[in-house]
Amino acid sequence: MTEMERPLVDRPEKDRPWVMRTYAGHSTAQASNELYRNNLSKGQTGLSVAFDLPTQTGYDPDSVMSTGEVGKVGVPVPHLGEMRHLFDDIPLTSMNTSMTINATAMWMLAMYQVVAEEQNPDLTAEEVAAQLAGTTQNDIIKEYLSRGTYVFPPEHSLRLISDMIAYTVHQIPKWNPINICSYHLQEAGATPTQELAYALCTAIAVLDQVKASGQVAEDDFEKVVGRISFFVNAGVRFVEETCKMRAFVELWDEITRERYGVQDPKMRRFRYGVQVNSLGLTEAQPENNVQRIVLEMLGVTLSKNARARAVQLPAWNEALGLPRPWDQQWSLRLQQVLAFESDLLEYEDIFDGSTVIAAKVAELVEGARAEIDRVQAMGGAIAAVESGYMKEELVSAHAARRARIESGQEIIVGVNKYETTEPSPLTADVDGAIMMADPRAEQSARDSVTEWKAQRDEQQVVDALAALAEAAKGSENLMAATLVAARAGATTGEWAGTLREVFGEFRAPTGVSGAVGVAGAGAEITAVRERVRATGEELGGRLRLLVGKPGLDGHSNGAEQVAVRARDAGFEVVYQGIRLTPEQIVSAAVAEDVHCVGLSILSGSHMELVPAVLQGLRDAGAADVPVIVGGIIPDSDARRLKEQGVAAVYTPKDFGLTEIMGGIVDVIRAAHDLD
Repeated sequence: MTEMERPLVDRPEKDRPWVMRTYAGHSTAQASNELYRNNLSKGQTGLSVAFDLPTQTGYDPDSVMSTGEVGKVGVPVPHLGEMRHLFDDIPLTSMNTSMTINATAMWMLAMYQVVAEEQNPDLTAEEVAAQLAGTTQNDIIKEYLSRGTYVFPPEHSLRLISDMIAYTVHQIPKWNPINICSYHLQEAGATPTQELAYALCTAIAVLDQVKASGQVAEDDFEKVVGRISFFVNAGVRFVEETCKMRAFVELWDEITRERYGVQDPKMRRFRYGVQVNSLGLTEAQPENNVQRIVLEMLGVTLSKNARARAVQLPAWNEALGLPRPWDQQWSLRLQQVLAFESDLLEYEDIFDGSTVIAAKVAELVEGARAEIDRVQAMGGAIAAVESGYMKEELVSAHAARRARIESGQEIIVGVNKYETTEPSPLTADVDGAIMMADPRAEQSARDSVTEWKAQRDEQQVVDALAALAEAAKGSENLMAATLVAARAGATTGEWAGTLREVFGEFRAPTGVSGAVGVAGAGAEITAVRERVRATGEELGGRLRLLVGKPGLDGHSNGAEQVAVRARDAGFEVVYQGIRLTPEQIVSAAVAEDVHCVGLSILSGSHMELVPAVLQGLRDAGAADVPVIVGGIIPDSDARRLKEQGVAAVYTPKDFGLTEIMGGIVDVIRAAHDLD
């Protein structure tokens, strides 16, 4: 037999791999569309859309609240015309699209459906809807706890979610109307037990709301449960993360069977997508992030019985700034090598029968059950949000994690151990190692809204929004009125503004006042406390620090940890939560007569918002109040901010919170010419 005649190696047939996505969207709809089509050509099998903060929080680009935020952390989609541009030449009836959108999820789904109808003029609206497949995140509870892109109060937000679920079950049966999202809970500091418990409590709250609404017949309720999906986080402790996912499977099967009586095992299946941990990505030695991402991916792929249905990986340089297309390609290739080169998909679950895995899963299940019972005894997830309980627990857990890192108990390679490094060719040109947001994006989006309004039938829009408001005052499903508004040409800000008028707005508890500080009485914190006390005495009172979150950036984890540690260090802390205008921050700084203003911005809008605060302080006669800034800030921007008057800039590499407190004392003393 010749070499050519030898049979191919007989290998087991591989399972179908998970959907492979990269999370993307920036600057403009046209630029994002080009990026999507490029990624799809490289083997990506689904889209994951990142929207900018104005779109997520229901503002048009020309709103004062949108200043500096347009096109920064995602793509602006203020009206149907931009949704058309976003998916130009991408056939939506054959695409699987995940949209990371929450408060305005109903509006985005409506525009997505209308664009799909326009792409398929030979089909009825019902026929188009039946073919759409994808996911809207639509989990507002975790927004109150971690990410901050909520708009409406919990009761009304749950109504929007319930209406969407009922609509999709009947009209878009292949759509996942909600992606219950534990991802951001881990980013906010959740332990695996808390991540399990709070995500499942959210699912219970949503399912109870749908059942109570009466929009889905009892016989169809299994379909509701079957369309619930989850979006989870996977950290670098991949054995523990594997066990967490197996615990999710076990608990979800138990809840859906016992609480909701779901008999079909397929409908009880725990269906989830994942983005692996961004919290653990480091600015120092960022090349180490590649190893971290691979380990985190293994935690959600190794166990067949708990394997992710869709995976999106961050890029190695996300702690530095916005990834470039090449960086996203690298992350996609990590998935493809695992799925297609390794033999992982040829085997049954490799952990079945492991006593170590079984014991850890049992421990996590037991702890999560106890925490679920605790939250349910309070009245459920909404009550635990409104009381501040869950937020305080997360802030405390995050503070404990920070303390472990600072003490060296938890090792972060390249950060608190093995810090010596060779120069990295990846970051030889730091500013060139990331993609910069297009500075023209904001004006382009403003012009787009102006042009859009000029060509639409204004009376049709007025009538559609009036009908939406009337429907919101009653109890009918709001999806129908929302589709009418989308087809009429209303904007994102107009849809959300109409509902704001009816529902009102909401400010979630910050969790800072009740959080447990863990700084202890070590030598470093004791020394800083003494300096805070002594400096306060020299200035005639206790030192006051204002921690401010200007703009629409709702990622408040860093600001909360700074506030908690500052309180532990002896500062009087003024922290009013997220989504403040520069004017509100200046007003609070003057009213509270603070000694320092600390601004936290992670959305990339620092070059617009920080100068506005500096100018506001000057106009208010408080130019002598020093300003410090923390966030994901490139070196070139940090230099420019200091040239404009910022006293200090902190980035993710500055992980020592107590050291930062000492730096704040230095800044205050310098501002008052103290030795």
